[in-house]
Amino acid sequence: MLSNSRKKRSDRVRFKIKKSNKNSMRLSIFKSSKHLYIQVIDDEKGITICNASSIKFDKNKNSCNLAKAKILGAEIAKAAKEKGISKIYLDRGSNIYHGIIKTIADEARSSGLNF
Repeated sequence: MLSNSRKKRSDRVRFKIKKSNKNSMRLSIFKSSKHLYIQVIDDEKGITICNASSIKFDKNKNSCNLAKAKILGAEIAKAAKEKGISKIYLDRGSNIYHGIIKTIADEARSSGLNF
């Protein structure tokens, strides 16, 4: 559960990007203390197109690091390209665009997704 300030920040970020990107898919990133979860979401239909997470690496170890972020960024880009998606926008939630979030976005861009 997010704290009140993180929830407000997340809602504020999500509202602004949804307002300006009505026809694109959304790349949503959730970062917990141990794992990373990435989804490509179609907001018009309300469905998840493809996803990737760090749970598959090792469930008992902390997989929320830069090395796993690079792997997941490339993996989600590959899955999105297979589904025919090339233009998306980044939904970072309540996270700052720094470190792990930036690494995921940069790797997805270098693998062929357009932000």
